[in-house]
Amino acid sequence: MLHHDLAQYIESVVEELDQITEKRKSALREVRDYLSQKSLAKEEVRLVVICTHNSRRSHFGQLWLQVAAYYYGLSTVHTFSGGTEATAFHPNAVGALSRAGVRFIPIDEYSSNPQYLASVGSDYPDINMFSKKYDHPQNPHRSFAAIMVCSDADADCPVISGADARFSLPYKDPKQYDNTPQESEQYDKRCRQIAREMLYIMKN
Repeated sequence: MLHHDLAQYIESVVEELDQITEKRKSALREVRDYLSQKSLAKEEVRLVVICTHNSRRSHFGQLWLQVAAYYYGLSTVHTFSGGTEATAFHPNAVGALSRAGVRFIPIDEYSSNPQYLASVGSDYPDINMFSKKYDHPQNPHRSFAAIMVCSDADADCPVISGADARFSLPYKDPKQYDNTPQESEQYDKRCRQIAREMLYIMKN
């Protein structure tokens, strides 16, 4: 079972799938087809979501892909995230996910790169979330798909060693709204957009 608030959030997002444009759906279906091929071959599915700093969008992508897999009962899907460099899981991203119903337990909260255990429900393992490079030992090094969620990372990493597929799904960075009156609104907007699209992939 997912946490009640998180389940309610997801149910409301599922009602918005028709907001996704046909052009965007075409890109999302490429990821769906990869998942389908792996599933038909009875193989584990490993997805590594990558952006430049592994601080915002890639964490959104990792968590929502995993939650969407849980929601639709896809037990062979495992998600990860990384950056072309490590910085820190940004507190504004943590805040947006918390407002969506994810529960965080901080570990080394006051370090320069804090770790969190993200809890999404009583029946699911906690997800260890912190900023790391995409080739960090915690992440798979072969037989995975790389999902590039920012244009800079996509351009800076023409080759992702060990990946058997690569997909480009760029999102605008909510970082530009840090320390502005629109901060929470814009982080929530990006968080919800990514949730919507990851749910679309898993539903289909």
